[in-house]
Amino acid sequence: MNKTLNILVTNNHLVNVGGSETFTYALIDGLKKKGHNVEYFTFEKGLVSTKIENELKVPFLSKKEYDIVFANHNTTISYLKKSIKSKFIQTCHGIFPPLEQPHKYADGYISISQEVQIHLNNKGYNSTLILNGIDCKRFKTTKAPQPKLKSVLSLCQSKEANTAIQQACNALNLDFEYLDKNINPIWDIENTINNHDLVIGLGRSIYEAMACGRPVLIYDNRSYADSFADGYLNKEILNNSIKNNCSGRYYKYKFSVNDLVNEIKKYNYKDGQFFREFALKNLNIEHQLDTYLEVANNTKVNKIKQLRFKFKQFRERNKQAN
Repeated sequence: MNKTLNILVTNNHLVNVGGSETFTYALIDGLKKKGHNVEYFTFEKGLVSTKIENELKVPFLSKKEYDIVFANHNTTISYLKKSIKSKFIQTCHGIFPPLEQPHKYADGYISISQEVQIHLNNKGYNSTLILNGIDCKRFKTTKAPQPKLKSVLSLCQSKEANTAIQQACNALNLDFEYLDKNINPIWDIENTINNHDLVIGLGRSIYEAMACGRPVLIYDNRSYADSFADGYLNKEILNNSIKNNCSGRYYKYKFSVNDLVNEIKKYNYKDGQFFREFALKNLNIEHQLDTYLEVANNTKVNKIKQLRFKFKQFRERNKQAN
């Protein structure tokens, strides 16, 4: 019989819908379903933390000691290391955002893509690769994509990208809708995904669409990074695109409106079923949780790091006192 563990899951912010927020929700839900005692921590409460408390019945941080802290974002480790006794496992979701950089006092690390794993390795941190986990019971096919493409959903996060996609859809006489988490976010996004044939976006939004059995096109035009694309995804390029978390940074295409038109024309509704099967096998967080717990079990608390952290705290207290 597996031991019931006391686990804390952390995320810097749980205010609105976003990639790390939906991942945190899915991770907590899965750990609780496995019978573990789960609590959560965040600096900023909001829509997602309310759902964690009300729907999952998971409370906010209440203990001084946990078997494991699964930490998203390095800020939560900096804060909790001062008062919580635990083994800290950090999941790093990206290579650019400051919050996603590895915390030097974590005990172990998980990377959600090969790109992130290489990034951590270059910084001197070994990590275990576990792809971006999706709740495949929530994100599933409820309506099959149509054999002939009729509607496109953009999950891109910029006005520039959505304007270009709309122009491409107009040229092809296709229905178009967009959901930008910064403008018109919704929680039950799986319903909207299932109402469209083709989904366009990056990263986790692509994985959620794949789990819903949708053909996908990897593209966005975000302000914090160069605008890259991998284009229409098929089984031939999937493994390459996955290496960079379907971010567009593998092929690094630059798309004009005409390029988008040509990519959209590659639509094949049969790709949706292939992606659903791929998601069940490779992205299903229900199965990934066993690896998460295995990583935690095989990771020892780094006593040298603990001593260094305590010494750092001692020096900071002395500075404040003086």
